[in-house]
Amino acid sequence: MALKLKEKIGYGLGDMASSMFWKLFGMYLLFFYTDIFGIPAATVGTMFLVTRIWDSLNDPIMGILADRTQTRWGKFRPYLLWMALPFGVIGVLTFTTPDWDQTGKVIYAYFTYTAMMMVYTAINVPYASLLGVISSDSRERTTLSSYRMFFAYAGSFLALMLIEPLVNYFTQGTPGLSVAKSWQAAASVLAILCVLLFLGCFLLTRERVKPQLQQKHSLKKDITDLIRNKPWWILLGSGIAALIFNSIRDGATIYYFKYYIFQAETIRLAFWNLSVTWCSFYLMLGQAANMLGVACAAPIANRIGKRITYLLAMAIATLLSVLFYWLQADQLTLIFTFQFFISFCAGIIFPLLWSMYADIADYSELKNGRRATGLIFSSSSMSQKLGWTIGGAVTGWLLAYFGFEANTVQTETAQSGIRMMLSFFPAIGTLLSVLCMFFYPLTEKKIKEIENQLVNNSKIKS
Repeated sequence: MALKLKEKIGYGLGDMASSMFWKLFGMYLLFFYTDIFGIPAATVGTMFLVTRIWDSLNDPIMGILADRTQTRWGKFRPYLLWMALPFGVIGVLTFTTPDWDQTGKVIYAYFTYTAMMMVYTAINVPYASLLGVISSDSRERTTLSSYRMFFAYAGSFLALMLIEPLVNYFTQGTPGLSVAKSWQAAASVLAILCVLLFLGCFLLTRERVKPQLQQKHSLKKDITDLIRNKPWWILLGSGIAALIFNSIRDGATIYYFKYYIFQAETIRLAFWNLSVTWCSFYLMLGQAANMLGVACAAPIANRIGKRITYLLAMAIATLLSVLFYWLQADQLTLIFTFQFFISFCAGIIFPLLWSMYADIADYSELKNGRRATGLIFSSSSMSQKLGWTIGGAVTGWLLAYFGFEANTVQTETAQSGIRMMLSFFPAIGTLLSVLCMFFYPLTEKKIKEIENQLVNNSKIKS
């Protein structure tokens, strides 16, 4: 059945909420820890590695738990209701800076960031899995995934548009309020929006796809089936590499503008009556390009196939990322142009990844006679976090390796390293993603055959 527009929008609201804090973490958290909270970059890089690896291991556990959840709202929807408020509260605590000594600050950062990632897992894995049970039609899933990613980038755009103006508003408008407290207040505003968006997603969506039989879930069998699933491994590798590309670019952007571009001027957005820095404009332009890429993903993929579309987008992103290194600090027009097209390519691939995970769930059900949607989609979240983990940790370590010191003029070596973190290092991620996707076996013809066979099997057993 064709899904109604309000349900597509409702599903998109969930990732709009997730992406607001996800983008803040990707773009600002390393900067927040080093320049606001006062933690050394290498320490933050190690913290990202330790906490995110632990958090990535939680994703399959959450997927298994969600697969076994039975409520009147379904398997996955209730987590949107249960975890919305904890998501908002812990998000604010992550951007809170107690006045402790260095050891206390590091412990607090470890604790709050770990808690935030665990809550993110508890709400985002079921949310991602919901895509596999709203509709059984592959094209509808691609469309639904496009709505999801469009709203995700819209949430990122909104967060990037608001965060610096909100921090400035609280700093300048509240006498005696420190910059650190202003960050906490700004995060609180965004947290309230996130809670409301998650509740909207819960109210507007429905679960429809049921297992062919009342399955007896064997954890050992579910995991064995997943390990033997070749397309899953390929997509896992491609997703991890794509997130390495994204997270290194995101994490290094603020440093690129603060310590290489040196552009302190602001731009006034007349239609919103907001003033933003060149850095914020760069980030917002990237999110706008992401949204355009998402809008183009389904039409292009439906015409030439998901795999070919993915390969072309990542190949172009690789080339543009390499060329980005030679852009000079005064070439802002070219810098923004490259940002637009690289981000456009990134916008195309991510809805395709989520849609392909839904196809893999169908493939697994046909091959094994069992449906483990939550476990398979948790792997997509795991790949996202592993890529983000590696990229985030590498970003912190690279800053330390190239001799970065917060709030000082950087050496030529440090500046060159920061430029490489916007060019060569992300390009390694895109190239690895292309190599993985080259071997992906589920063509559009194969997916259609799987859909038809599942329908026929369902009719026979009913």
